[in-house]
Amino acid sequence: MRILVVEDDADLLAGLSQTLRESGYAVDQADEGNSALALAKAGSYDAIILDIMLPHLNGREILRQLRHTRSTPVLFLTACDTIDDRVEGLDLGADDYLVKPFDLAELLARVRAMIRRHHDVRDPVIRMGDLAIDTNARVVSKDGVPIELTAREYALVELLAMKRGGLVTRTFIYDHLFDDNHDSMSNLVDVYISRIRSKLGKDFVKTRRGEGYFVGN
Repeated sequence: MRILVVEDDADLLAGLSQTLRESGYAVDQADEGNSALALAKAGSYDAIILDIMLPHLNGREILRQLRHTRSTPVLFLTACDTIDDRVEGLDLGADDYLVKPFDLAELLARVRAMIRRHHDVRDPVIRMGDLAIDTNARVVSKDGVPIELTAREYALVELLAMKRGGLVTRTFIYDHLFDDNHDSMSNLVDVYISRIRSKLGKDFVKTRRGEGYFVGN
């Protein structure tokens, strides 16, 4: 899944982005309000982590403007910790609110929960035949036996599972799983599809030539 992180503290921005990437997310970054709003409006994000106190345009105004056109899940991550601050943020349309300092495990759990709600996935374990995709533990099991996947391979399996029953294009996969740190070679998606087929079975993902990929229910 692709996440936009907006934070003006350079160290926190770098550390949080690295943690998310190590968890298998594609990450874009912004350290001030104007560029953050432009990215949020133009990009296809599964979640946005948004500071409130930002240069040029604060997080509340970013969310206010974003909600005119986008329903992207937004988590306010901020030092503004009064009840009034939280109420205002949630009333503006934020999906969650976390106060600094925070625990990384809690932040990741809240992001996972937001993404599940956005994709209308109610059970954290997605079951597909003999496969179980645990979106909390980020583990895929077949007949109860865990399958070893890299973070990126897991992310692709989770994305396809959340979109099961529908066509998923190569462009959609690339936009949601790969950030600017990855080589944009044309067969990158094919490489990862081949890897997960070798681990989960060749029939897990079906190809519709010239259209994209399909995973059944």
